[in-house]
Amino acid sequence: MRNSLKRIRGLGSRRHGAYHQRTSLARALEQSSLVFVGLAVLTGIIAGFGAVGFRMLIGFFHNLLFFGQFSVVYHAREHTAASPFGAWVILAPVAGAAIVAFLVKNFAPEAKGHGVPEVMDAIYYNNGIIRPVVALIKSLASAIGIGSGGSIGREGPIIQIGAAFGSTVGQILPVPLWQRMALIGCGAGGGIAATFNTPIGGVLFAIELIVPEISVRTLVPLILATGSATFISRIFLGDHPAFNISQLALSSHSLTSAPTLGAYAVFGIFLGLLSVLFIRSIYAFEDVFNKIKVSYYIRHMAAMAMLGLTMYLLFRFTGHYYVQGVGYATVQDILTKNLTLPLFLLLLVLLKLIVTSLTLGSGGSGGVFSPSLFMGATFGGAFAWIANHLVPGLGMDPVSTGVIGMAGVVGGATGAVVTAVVMIFEMTRDYAVIIPLLISVSIAYGVRRAIMEGSIYDMKLRRRGHFIPNVLQTNLYLLARARDRIRAPVLRVGPDPNPERLRRLLRRVRRIPHIVVVDRGRVQAVIPANIVRGFEGPEALASAIVHHERQPYVVVAADDMLFDVIAQLRNSACEVALVTDTGEMQSADEIRGVLTLSDVVQGAQLPRLLLGRRTNHKTAYREGAEPTSPSSSA
Repeated sequence: MRNSLKRIRGLGSRRHGAYHQRTSLARALEQSSLVFVGLAVLTGIIAGFGAVGFRMLIGFFHNLLFFGQFSVVYHAREHTAASPFGAWVILAPVAGAAIVAFLVKNFAPEAKGHGVPEVMDAIYYNNGIIRPVVALIKSLASAIGIGSGGSIGREGPIIQIGAAFGSTVGQILPVPLWQRMALIGCGAGGGIAATFNTPIGGVLFAIELIVPEISVRTLVPLILATGSATFISRIFLGDHPAFNISQLALSSHSLTSAPTLGAYAVFGIFLGLLSVLFIRSIYAFEDVFNKIKVSYYIRHMAAMAMLGLTMYLLFRFTGHYYVQGVGYATVQDILTKNLTLPLFLLLLVLLKLIVTSLTLGSGGSGGVFSPSLFMGATFGGAFAWIANHLVPGLGMDPVSTGVIGMAGVVGGATGAVVTAVVMIFEMTRDYAVIIPLLISVSIAYGVRRAIMEGSIYDMKLRRRGHFIPNVLQTNLYLLARARDRIRAPVLRVGPDPNPERLRRLLRRVRRIPHIVVVDRGRVQAVIPANIVRGFEGPEALASAIVHHERQPYVVVAADDMLFDVIAQLRNSACEVALVTDTGEMQSADEIRGVLTLSDVVQGAQLPRLLLGRRTNHKTAYREGAEPTSPSSSA
């Protein structure tokens, strides 16, 4: 017995010692900036090697499936030569689809799709945890998908691969959560920087879409990681722009000409519409394939058979496969003016849209950046020809418009506007196009946001019920006072109002009011302005007031900060706050205004996830318990 107690004490001591050592290591890692910077650089180096290795994998599978050769040499900017398999090349994407489906279904379901949404989801909903196996399966599945002819990009996979390595480092070592998030950003930014030879664009991509914190302690490691990744890629792939392009034909006159700049503004509108079409097409195809009651294997293989047939028919009648793979050869043709027929360019836009939606919608593994570049370039070349034909003397250069189109679709679809502008500049290395580029990309993004809020990345997460913040900011808005967010007036009515009198009261106020139902000086119900707006007339509103439901509210002080207001609303599980001078209420006459959770969240630019389920438009709010005061809600 005595020996058993000694063994138990010894085991407890060893466990305590191990815990103490791990805690000490975690504290040392958090306090040592040099160690964290070293981890960031290591992540960037691995991302660089990952980008190089991934491109070699694509070349290997492409040569194997198209030519039956074992080689990693593959020049994406050159058209693929005729396959010796003839029409049997149609089966290359089908064979690739079978392997991709096997890998994704059995080893890493996260590898399906375009990658970036899974990284964002891991950051905001999984504490930055990405399984290490995802990097391996994503590499193989996407390389096979692209190499076999799938209409997808290579940037999404390498972002997910780099992010997975950064997350793995953050899991192996006991680093604090913010460092793990930063390492994920280092891997993602480093991956895209190495893929396109765009170090600044890689930093901006991570800032706009990945990292949840922007500060010196996260930016410096991120910059070093993207620089390291780009350095590695330049050693193996060379230091040259992603596309060879002659000097863009934009004269100083065209830069200052109002008609030309106006044409680029119109072009931006069309790019925004194309971005919306691209996003909706991918998810519409995904919904269609999910409704087909057959196995994942059959769905994906059938879709890739249609892609194979499309690329073969293009080769049969035009001499090139055009829409297969990343499509950079087609983009290069436009930027060197070797492809100028407007109707054929518009046909390529349509075909690329369809085959990309087929590839991703059926369960393929790859990115959306490259298809965006393809559609933007082809649509830009066609738009320039049509605009010059309709307005003689306009002087829109097809090459310049193609470059702007690339940035416009990327910025509009992904929401990474600054990244799109800077990356296209880095990929072409020509500054002359920057003014119309800024105009068109900004308008494209604005048009897309006006039609649909979600980007091609966060739309995938929204469909799961996962909402990602679309702004990064300080707590400035949360420090505002409750009285500063009061917008709609308050209209006090009795529990059984006359519809005609209610109509007259509504006419006296300029904005739709919050309605507070008062009986003998006590608040009986609150109907927020957004619900009042949904009623067709005073009669329906009066009926709702009479038959109001019982729901809670809180009472807050006019000087309470929005941060505290949100806390009280969430803690009390209600969506309405009555604002008084003191935060207490003896009579309805003390009410100075009404705030809803929606008012506060939108005013403070917070994630709409805080809103939870939206209330039905005919619901009224009534006290279900005693009103909650600031002192009692603590």
